[in-house]
Amino acid sequence: MKDNLSESQESILSSLKPKKRKNSRAKGNAFENKVSKLLNERFNTDEFSRSPGSGAFATTHKLPSHLQIYGDLISPQDFKFIVECKKGYNQLGMDALLNRKSKVWEWIETLERDMAASRKPGFILTAQDRKPSIVITPYNKQVDNHTDKKVIVDKYIMLYLEDFLALPDTFFLG
Repeated sequence: MKDNLSESQESILSSLKPKKRKNSRAKGNAFENKVSKLLNERFNTDEFSRSPGSGAFATTHKLPSHLQIYGDLISPQDFKFIVECKKGYNQLGMDALLNRKSKVWEWIETLERDMAASRKPGFILTAQDRKPSIVITPYNKQVDNHTDKKVIVDKYIMLYLEDFLALPDTFFLG
């Protein structure tokens, strides 16, 4: 039957086929590389990079404390934060922070464990297709005073990445 179709009919049929899903691991790895590049540009360095095992390395390998890596990125020694990257959760909106059953709260639990183990503050950077990237971080008065475009729930604040990165270097480095 396919032999009887014209080129335009085949084209129409092929456009109706569902698109092949991109491997979520590859999508996450690409996002972590993109974030590393963005942070390297923002802080004028080349020290940000993906961590081996994408954040699980510190919990799956017994390493001396000075070699342990928390979060999804290796960062400069004077960078105050651990970074968790999440990409492709297109069904989540800014209101996800309001829903305790949303995936966001699982991410926050992971972040809290990593922050306690590393003794550093942290943030989650999430991106959805064709939408601005968002940062979720423990509440901080300096962040709160910096922008009006934010959502605050309990002890967490959610804001756009561009607003977060506009904070002064002293907020991030030290």
